[in-house]
Amino acid sequence: MSSKTKIVVLHMRELIYTVIFAVLGILLILLLIFMFLPDKEDKDNAQETMQYIAGVYNSSIKFNDNAIDVEVVIDNNRINSISLVNLDETVATMYPLMQPALDNISQQIYETQSLDNITYSEENQYTSVVLLKAIDQALQKALPESPEE
Repeated sequence: MSSKTKIVVLHMRELIYTVIFAVLGILLILLLIFMFLPDKEDKDNAQETMQYIAGVYNSSIKFNDNAIDVEVVIDNNRINSISLVNLDETVATMYPLMQPALDNISQQIYETQSLDNITYSEENQYTSVVLLKAIDQALQKALPESPEE
Protein backbone atom coordinates (compact mmCIF):
# COMPACT_ATOMS: atom_id res chain seq x y z
CA MET A 1 0.00 0.00 0.00
CA SER A 2 1.53 3.08 -1.12
CA SER A 3 0.05 6.26 0.04
CA LYS A 4 0.78 9.38 -1.83
CA THR A 5 0.82 12.44 0.27
CA LYS A 6 -0.70 15.44 -1.36
CA ILE A 7 0.35 18.81 -0.21
CA VAL A 8 -2.09 21.65 -0.73
CA VAL A 9 -0.65 25.11 -0.62
CA LEU A 10 -3.08 27.86 0.32
CA HIS A 11 -1.97 31.39 -0.02
CA MET A 12 -3.07 33.24 3.06
CA ARG A 13 -3.72 36.44 1.11
CA GLU A 14 -6.16 34.72 -1.28
CA LEU A 15 -7.92 33.00 1.60
CA ILE A 16 -8.43 36.30 3.43
CA TYR A 17 -9.71 38.01 0.26
CA THR A 18 -12.17 35.18 -0.35
CA VAL A 19 -13.54 35.38 3.20
CA ILE A 20 -13.86 39.19 3.03
CA PHE A 21 -15.71 39.07 -0.30
CA ALA A 22 -18.03 36.32 0.96
CA VAL A 23 -18.90 38.37 4.07
CA LEU A 24 -19.46 41.51 1.98
CA GLY A 25 -21.69 39.55 -0.40
CA ILE A 26 -23.80 38.23 2.47
CA LEU A 27 -24.09 41.73 3.96
CA LEU A 28 -25.14 43.14 0.58
CA ILE A 29 -27.85 40.50 0.19
CA LEU A 30 -29.14 41.15 3.74
CA LEU A 31 -29.14 44.91 3.11
CA LEU A 32 -31.17 44.49 -0.08
CA ILE A 33 -33.66 42.22 1.68
CA PHE A 34 -34.20 44.68 4.54
CA MET A 35 -34.46 47.64 2.18
CA PHE A 36 -37.14 46.17 -0.04
CA LEU A 37 -39.30 44.31 2.46
CA PRO A 38 -42.37 46.38 3.39
CA ASP A 39 -42.59 47.40 7.02
CA LYS A 40 -45.56 46.40 9.15
CA GLU A 41 -46.09 50.03 10.13
CA ASP A 42 -46.27 51.04 6.47
CA LYS A 43 -48.93 48.40 5.84
CA ASP A 44 -50.94 49.52 8.88
CA ASN A 45 -50.65 53.20 7.93
CA ALA A 46 -51.61 52.48 4.34
CA GLN A 47 -54.71 50.60 5.43
CA GLU A 48 -55.58 53.21 8.01
CA THR A 49 -55.20 56.21 5.71
CA MET A 50 -57.08 54.60 2.83
CA GLN A 51 -60.39 54.87 4.62
CA TYR A 52 -61.73 58.25 3.39
CA ILE A 53 -62.77 59.61 0.02
CA ALA A 54 -61.30 63.02 -0.80
CA GLY A 55 -63.71 65.94 -0.62
CA VAL A 56 -65.33 68.56 1.60
CA TYR A 57 -67.87 67.24 4.12
CA ASN A 58 -70.18 69.18 6.40
CA SER A 59 -72.11 68.43 9.54
CA SER A 60 -74.49 70.77 11.35
CA ILE A 61 -74.71 71.68 15.01
CA LYS A 62 -77.85 73.40 16.23
CA PHE A 63 -77.45 75.98 19.04
CA ASN A 64 -80.78 77.52 20.00
CA ASP A 65 -82.03 78.83 16.64
CA ASN A 66 -78.64 79.05 14.96
CA ALA A 67 -77.06 76.32 12.88
CA ILE A 68 -73.30 76.02 12.69
CA ASP A 69 -71.61 73.84 10.11
CA VAL A 70 -68.44 71.93 10.86
CA GLU A 71 -66.49 71.53 7.64
CA VAL A 72 -63.94 68.74 7.21
CA VAL A 73 -61.63 68.80 4.19
CA ILE A 74 -60.07 65.48 3.20
CA ASP A 75 -57.44 65.24 0.49
CA ASN A 76 -55.35 62.19 -0.45
CA ASN A 77 -56.99 60.23 2.39
CA ARG A 78 -55.74 62.69 5.01
CA ILE A 79 -57.77 65.09 7.11
CA ASN A 80 -56.37 68.46 6.09
CA SER A 81 -58.74 70.99 7.59
CA ILE A 82 -61.49 71.23 10.19
CA SER A 83 -63.29 74.53 10.54
CA LEU A 84 -66.52 76.16 11.63
CA VAL A 85 -68.65 77.57 8.83
CA ASN A 86 -71.55 80.01 9.32
CA LEU A 87 -70.33 80.93 12.81
CA ASP A 88 -72.46 83.94 13.68
CA GLU A 89 -71.03 86.64 15.96
CA THR A 90 -73.83 86.12 18.47
CA VAL A 91 -73.07 82.40 18.71
CA ALA A 92 -69.33 83.12 19.00
CA THR A 93 -70.11 85.56 21.82
CA MET A 94 -72.47 83.19 23.63
CA TYR A 95 -70.11 80.20 23.25
CA PRO A 96 -66.59 81.67 23.52
CA LEU A 97 -64.93 78.29 24.07
CA MET A 98 -66.10 76.87 20.75
CA GLN A 99 -63.22 78.07 18.54
CA PRO A 100 -60.41 77.27 21.02
CA ALA A 101 -61.92 73.82 21.64
CA LEU A 102 -62.08 73.18 17.88
CA ASP A 103 -58.47 74.33 17.46
CA ASN A 104 -57.33 71.94 20.20
CA ILE A 105 -59.29 68.99 18.80
CA SER A 106 -58.33 69.63 15.19
CA GLN A 107 -54.62 69.83 16.06
CA GLN A 108 -54.81 66.40 17.68
CA ILE A 109 -56.74 64.99 14.72
CA TYR A 110 -54.18 66.36 12.23
CA GLU A 111 -51.38 64.60 14.13
CA THR A 112 -53.10 61.23 14.62
CA GLN A 113 -55.52 61.24 11.66
CA SER A 114 -58.02 59.61 13.99
CA LEU A 115 -60.75 60.55 16.45
CA ASP A 116 -59.48 58.02 18.97
CA ASN A 117 -57.81 59.18 22.20
CA ILE A 118 -58.65 62.87 21.79
CA THR A 119 -58.08 64.78 25.03
CA TYR A 120 -59.70 68.01 26.12
CA SER A 121 -59.86 70.07 29.28
CA GLU A 122 -62.71 69.91 31.76
CA GLU A 123 -63.63 73.55 31.25
CA ASN A 124 -64.78 72.88 27.70
CA GLN A 125 -65.63 69.19 27.77
CA TYR A 126 -69.25 69.59 26.65
CA THR A 127 -68.32 71.86 23.77
CA SER A 128 -65.57 69.42 22.78
CA VAL A 129 -67.94 66.45 22.85
CA VAL A 130 -70.44 68.27 20.62
CA LEU A 131 -67.67 69.22 18.18
CA LEU A 132 -66.29 65.67 18.14
CA LYS A 133 -69.74 64.30 17.33
CA ALA A 134 -70.11 66.78 14.47
CA ILE A 135 -66.65 65.91 13.11
CA ASP A 136 -67.49 62.22 13.36
CA GLN A 137 -70.75 62.75 11.45
CA ALA A 138 -68.84 64.57 8.69
CA LEU A 139 -66.24 61.80 8.53
CA GLN A 140 -68.99 59.18 8.30
CA LYS A 141 -70.07 60.87 5.07
CA ALA A 142 -66.48 60.51 3.77
CA LEU A 143 -66.37 56.75 4.25
CA PRO A 144 -66.63 54.70 1.06
CA GLU A 145 -69.89 52.83 0.76
CA SER A 146 -69.63 49.09 1.04
CA PRO A 147 -70.91 47.18 -1.99
CA GLU A 148 -74.43 45.94 -1.50
CA GLU A 149 -75.19 42.30 -2.14
